[in-house]
Amino acid sequence: MPFEGDAALRAEVVELRARNEQLGRALASRAAIDQARGMVMALAPCSSERAWDLLVDVSQHCNIKLRDVAAALIATTKDRTLPVPIQRELRRALRRLHAADRR
Repeated sequence: MPFEGDAALRAEVVELRARNEQLGRALASRAAIDQARGMVMALAPCSSERAWDLLVDVSQHCNIKLRDVAAALIATTKDRTLPVPIQRELRRALRRLHAADRR
């Protein structure tokens, strides 16, 4: 006969495993976003904060998660083409960045 404590312990283990997986995905996403940020800093050139803002801007205008924008940008280093909506918004964001710098 199982104890009530066993069910509670199993539920806690399941919850902790799910949280652990979520944190792992968050760390992987963060690394990709930081890599894409560095790419933008080299491309623009701009500060880390401006690169972050630019990526967020592209993400919001395309309605694509930031981690997915970052992954698409990183994929270009492996000869993959940047999706057209991201290309378009990245160009626009870079123009806005350079226009702001001229002011």
